[in-house]
Amino acid sequence: MNKSIYISVLLASFAVGAVSAETPDAGGTPKAAPAKTWSPYQLAKAPELPAVKQKAWVRSPVDAFVLSQIEAKGLKPSPEVDRATFIRRATLDAWGLLPTPEEIKAFVNDKSPNAHDKLVDRLLASHHFGERQARRWLDIARYADSSGFQNDNTRANNWRYRDYVINAFNQDKPFSRFIQEQVAGDELFPDSQEAKVATGFLAGYPDNANSRDLVQRKYQIATDMTDLVGEALLGSTIGCARCHNHKSDKVSQKEYFQLQAYFANTSFDEKAPLAKGTESNWDQEYEKRQAAYNDATKDIRAKQKAILDSVREKGRQYHNERYLTDSRDSIFKPKEQWNALDRWVNFRKETVASEQDIVAYLRETGQEKERTEYDPANAEKLKEYQALAAELKKFDKLKPERGSKWITAATELGHADAPPTFVRFGGIHERPLDEVQPAIPALWAGKDQPVIKPTANSSGRRTALAAWLTNDNNPLTARVYANRVWSQYFDKGVVATLHDFGRAGAKPTNPELLDYLASNFVKNGWSVKKLHREILLSSVYRQSSNERADVIKADPENKLLAVYPRKRLEAEEIRDSLLYASGLLVDKVGGPAVYPPILKASNDIGKSQDFNGNRAWTVSEDKSDWYRRSIYIFNRRSFPYPVTQNFDPADPSKPHHKRDVTTTPLQALTLFNSDVVFDWSQALAGRVINEAGNDEAAQINKLYEILFARQPNKIEVSALKNFLANEQIVIRQKAASGKFEVAIPQGLKDTSKFDAVKSAAFVDLVHTVANSNDFAYRF
Repeated sequence: MNKSIYISVLLASFAVGAVSAETPDAGGTPKAAPAKTWSPYQLAKAPELPAVKQKAWVRSPVDAFVLSQIEAKGLKPSPEVDRATFIRRATLDAWGLLPTPEEIKAFVNDKSPNAHDKLVDRLLASHHFGERQARRWLDIARYADSSGFQNDNTRANNWRYRDYVINAFNQDKPFSRFIQEQVAGDELFPDSQEAKVATGFLAGYPDNANSRDLVQRKYQIATDMTDLVGEALLGSTIGCARCHNHKSDKVSQKEYFQLQAYFANTSFDEKAPLAKGTESNWDQEYEKRQAAYNDATKDIRAKQKAILDSVREKGRQYHNERYLTDSRDSIFKPKEQWNALDRWVNFRKETVASEQDIVAYLRETGQEKERTEYDPANAEKLKEYQALAAELKKFDKLKPERGSKWITAATELGHADAPPTFVRFGGIHERPLDEVQPAIPALWAGKDQPVIKPTANSSGRRTALAAWLTNDNNPLTARVYANRVWSQYFDKGVVATLHDFGRAGAKPTNPELLDYLASNFVKNGWSVKKLHREILLSSVYRQSSNERADVIKADPENKLLAVYPRKRLEAEEIRDSLLYASGLLVDKVGGPAVYPPILKASNDIGKSQDFNGNRAWTVSEDKSDWYRRSIYIFNRRSFPYPVTQNFDPADPSKPHHKRDVTTTPLQALTLFNSDVVFDWSQALAGRVINEAGNDEAAQINKLYEILFARQPNKIEVSALKNFLANEQIVIRQKAASGKFEVAIPQGLKDTSKFDAVKSAAFVDLVHTVANSNDFAYRF
């Protein structure tokens, strides 16, 4: 066969959504057309339910689609899991927390036919559901409380976006509206502060405020937003088309930049004012502390300002001249001559400008004598300024510990015209080619392009994009999200590559199931809770996770889901569940990020624990903040929280679609050697003794109820009792020297029969059991 013809045929065979027409065989008899190829780019329509033998097992259409494939392999689904295991599984999946022994007992003893319905409805109604779902969404949104790069500056407003996401899931905000607000909230709902805060989704890009090339920075930010929307919402590795035509999917480089053009006029205001009447208690506390600090330091700051004012004009000129040529072209152009690009550049310049720019000028011209700009007069000013700075530092304790008085919001700077977007040769910023206009890749949208309607204050481009993304006829948005939700419960998505539905991604294991989930999701008004509810109540989800030889032989990767897949807890689940089990977890929703201790939790209030070189970790003053859920811990890009970092948390430098699961010695060492974790074990030991009394067997039973939602078996009881006996001997021997300190349970209510050695041994037992796989996995 001619090589070019062969390649053409090969490419045609990969055509997305291609349908073979009836073709005659050699004898001229027409053949039946093969079944239509499944494609993620065709509208998801509810498929017909397949016929199954085990009809009684089907509680939901979900079950029918799964069961039909199981039966086709000659297998049967696994038996239903016991209720205690089910409530532990469902609570961890829906909340990221353990159920209490009381909740377990109530569910196990509930003989009503709708016991599972009541449990699931309770889980979905709790604010813990929003916290758990928000953590998953924040992974995708590359959320962090800092900007990254070398300075990794704090983004004091970002917690407002995190709280927006939590509230959206708790309120069951329609997913379509959720996406509209995050992509174009400022355009679509200009009077809604909530919608403006939602644009933090786009604003979460890593950022280098020191970049000397503002035009290039604009390109990099637009690239980040384009790739984010492609991966997070459309399941597409669109970023591969920035430098060249996509190697796997039918998306050209031109189409990539046409998609990027939707963000051409997008800036971000990091000091947008809070709407009056929306101030929270945290905002009021921030203002109160800021006012106290300002009052106490007004004289010092006034003197500093006077010094800087004396060199401000030269300092600002000096700073601006150090931008690269294309940036300076906009910076030094008269305002009345600005075009759309000039507006963006100058707004960005003002956004990243600070008093430290003038201080840097003073330092460079007053300290470095070898520089041509050196000015002896500035040397005296610098000396005086530094003395004032040292005096000012004494008042740091008065500063607000966290929070801000602003929001971060997308803006189009009040203009409808947008800077031009060009195809870039090889994706290189400095090599623009043809200008392009906004458009959706034909692979996704076909010929139906969204209509852009500019307003007096914006280009309307993101509004058009948001409308297309959330149109009921969009083939991708609902599919991609439904697939993500499925992966939360079954470890893998129907399409295992959550961010790539294209040719290079994994093929769907059950395309009819995915089409049902997506179409039903849209039919139900894009209700996230209804989607979760159907999965949680399905027979598929109720299966046992016990290993089966017949399934391993027929389906070694468990793609058919004839056995429920076990899964290790994620980093935040491990920490939060330990806190919850110990009784220490402070159940408070929202607010600025908190700083729990990194080392032992005693005597650390307000102290700086500096471990990352350039940014200290100042432990929260309010001790209750130490025990907040992990979603509220300050997330610095350059310095992950050490207690959770060894358990594969999300990488906030880019959209993180699926948590890795590694097994390393550092994980065991973290849980076993961490002073912070050991403190939690002491608290858990105290809780167990308070609830179970002094009987050794009752204590072991209670510990297992709390951590594993089950009773220990005879072998485990025997091993643990031997451990306690041996540990008491070891502790007594070490204590005989008089120099050995024992760790005892915390929070004991009755100390009348207190035995320090026995109690210390029990703390060690609790700490050991909490380090087991039975705790770190959900079954």
